[in-house]
Amino acid sequence: MDVITIEVGSLGNRTHLVHDGARALVVDPPRDVALVEAAAEHAGVEIATVADTHVHNDYVSGALTLARRHGADYLLSEQERVSFERVGVRHGEHVPVGELDVEVIATPGHTRHHQSFLVREPGTGAPGALFSGGSLLHGTVGRTDLVDPALTHQLARAQWSSARRLAELDLRTRLLPTHGFGSFCAASSATPADPGAVVTLADQLRANPVLATHPRHQEAFVSDLVDGFGPVPTYYRQMAPLNRRGPGEPRPARRVTREEVTDAVLAGSWVIDLRSREAHARGHLPGSVGMEYSGQFATYAGWLVPWGEDIVLLTDTPEVLEPALRDLARIGIEGVGAHVLEDPADLTATYRRADWAGYRGALATGARPVVVDVRQRDEWAAGHLPGALHVPLQDLAEVGPRLPVGELWVHCRSGYRAGIAAGLLHRLGRRVVHVDDTWEHLQDLPLVSGQHAAA
Repeated sequence: MDVITIEVGSLGNRTHLVHDGARALVVDPPRDVALVEAAAEHAGVEIATVADTHVHNDYVSGALTLARRHGADYLLSEQERVSFERVGVRHGEHVPVGELDVEVIATPGHTRHHQSFLVREPGTGAPGALFSGGSLLHGTVGRTDLVDPALTHQLARAQWSSARRLAELDLRTRLLPTHGFGSFCAASSATPADPGAVVTLADQLRANPVLATHPRHQEAFVSDLVDGFGPVPTYYRQMAPLNRRGPGEPRPARRVTREEVTDAVLAGSWVIDLRSREAHARGHLPGSVGMEYSGQFATYAGWLVPWGEDIVLLTDTPEVLEPALRDLARIGIEGVGAHVLEDPADLTATYRRADWAGYRGALATGARPVVVDVRQRDEWAAGHLPGALHVPLQDLAEVGPRLPVGELWVHCRSGYRAGIAAGLLHRLGRRVVHVDDTWEHLQDLPLVSGQHAAA
């Protein structure tokens, strides 16, 4: 038995392909199935079975497409309501995939009908590989508030029980979750540095709080787990309905002209500049918003742009368009406009950038800049600048018009989110300074912690 783990960085997830040298099972594939097909081709194996551990809330599944393209069985809990053919499986069933035995284990918690898949080589006595999806993760568990807020605590109790049930398996079993590597589906992040690192159930007995909790303290664990959940990206609520309908191939992008870009700006469409945050600050099309292309791009585009609104992507590097469009399609955003910038004379809008040394210099002159901290609640609580205003990035469109008059110094932890925030505020007509520096460079600036005061 061999396991190939495929990192899907823009989703903060991992897909797994497990095979016997000839036939393979694929667990939780992304929408762009070419990633999986390339891995299977490189290994010289046939994709015989595809499985989703649950109906996903954070991305569009590629399981149905992959199964149809390869004539493979698609395994999904028989209790899930979907509008397409699949092989409904239940707890305790064993599904053969070539020489491998796949045992279905009910692990409700992350979703109501979540399942994990334990794969073994029959007759060897060797420990198996556990594909746990959003149940037991590396150092944490999947969050339980994405299905229905009213079920959050009930599912958290189920998650606790499911994780402990998995820990009763052979402790040498390798643990291979889908979430926990940056996805907001994880309750917290605890990522091994190497996707190929071997993490076993025995490791989790030592490192995972859900397994260290005494049974008498289940309710305390549940309370702490739920209290620690962060915000939910707004596009998440669209993912499960898409996955239940059975998403097809994404609609291709449409090329837009310079004149159509101008029309999009005037119509209030989201014109997104994929260039670096430095280039955007130095000069951009008035009315556009800078979202530097990176592994975080799709998360924030899907979060900040209201679902269904028109999007036009801008870049001066055509090679960036393909991965940006792919990442958007992974979360169901398709058919967007694309334009390659050619005339720098159009890029007339600018704003200032600074580092923390520049901020200290401004303080030395006696100035009292208005600081806007766009990090999340837990980051703010751990330490922030005295007098700073806290507006998490996802709230900026609503809160921005109410911020104090004058110049706004915007920062985050690394400069990336602050770059998006500066663009959003500049689009609203505000004077901004983008503090494009890391939090670690604050050095001797005093901080306060444990307070929460939104703007």
